[in-house]
Amino acid sequence: MHGTRAVNRAVNRVVILGAGIVGAACARELALAGCATTVVDRGRPAAATTAHGEGNILVSDKGPGPELELAQLSRRLWPQIVAEISEHTPDIDDLTEWDPKGGIVVATTDDGARALAKFADSQRAAGVRADTLDAASLAAAEPYVTRDHTAAIHYPEDAQVQPAGAAAALLADALRAGATLRTHCEVHGAVTRSDRLTAVRTSDGDLIEADIFINAAGPWSGELSTRLGAPIDVRPRRGDVLVTTPLPPTVFHKVYDADYVGAVGSSAEDLQTSAVVESTRAGSVLIGSSRRRVGFDDRLSVEALSAIAAKALRLFPSLTDVPVMRAYGGFRPYVPDHLPVIGPDPRLAGLWHAGGHEGAGIGLSVGTARLVRDLLLGRPAEIDATPFRVDRPAVLGRTQKGSAA
Repeated sequence: MHGTRAVNRAVNRVVILGAGIVGAACARELALAGCATTVVDRGRPAAATTAHGEGNILVSDKGPGPELELAQLSRRLWPQIVAEISEHTPDIDDLTEWDPKGGIVVATTDDGARALAKFADSQRAAGVRADTLDAASLAAAEPYVTRDHTAAIHYPEDAQVQPAGAAAALLADALRAGATLRTHCEVHGAVTRSDRLTAVRTSDGDLIEADIFINAAGPWSGELSTRLGAPIDVRPRRGDVLVTTPLPPTVFHKVYDADYVGAVGSSAEDLQTSAVVESTRAGSVLIGSSRRRVGFDDRLSVEALSAIAAKALRLFPSLTDVPVMRAYGGFRPYVPDHLPVIGPDPRLAGLWHAGGHEGAGIGLSVGTARLVRDLLLGRPAEIDATPFRVDRPAVLGRTQKGSAA
């Protein structure tokens, strides 16, 4: 069986700590599997990191390896899950805004073209569809993209959802299957018995008992894990996005420059930016992206927004005079080795983790939840969970302090 340390003991009660999209996806899988599932969040569902995402479901930005395997599993699951929920929630498409629009990566330098071609070749070997576009094909697919490019690759498997809506749909299906939800309930500490986590103390003044507790607190997972007595090194990494006024159809795929992959994989603390441009169903264009390590400082950065805009205009010069109606930012859960943390904590029985996806949490959420379900219930897992194990050096390093989830 793929995976590591699967649980064979009976699991009846599960508490999920965090009601973002990863927590919602885990709640759905476990409630449908028959577990008595409770979701606890210090605020409202999908109100933090999930609400500040772009809704990316990508395979295009991941090289061969465990994260790509998780992305491929998730990409297979997303349309299946949307279809399953739609059987009893007919308006689910209006909520999730599921859109298998595909992605296009554009290089604007010779070095970028060579790197992109090499990267795409490695992805094809791992089963990713990556189609080279000539100038005419790119112009047909994206009429407003720059003609000053050196290479372009089309990734038809890339997709998008409305992140808060998708999380709400997953959570609603979990509640329909019997899960319960507690909001505005902050976890303050742990109750242990014989080196096992048996309950958590909450801001409501009570204890919540369970067989298993799943830390799905996103960027706050590090602080929450410290409160529970088993710290993991998950830190916040800030990102900012510009939103234009609604436009006529202008951007038809998720389009980004070839520098994006390097920015995602960078561990630098200083500002990293690349051009990522895509339309929403309402007609606005989302323009990203940036990455910077500033703790939980939630102030927008003029430097970051200016750099994002400048790079986006190199891809889409036609956006030059388009008004920007707002900007927003959020915190991604960053792990130093750039891999999620999924599975049981070997230091404290009863504690599991599902997080550390950085900017890929929307897309990877449903694959992560399926993996958690299979490992927790002792079922054969569809991919090998070993690379995501908790006892990696990068995960058990220092934890940056911040607000708890």
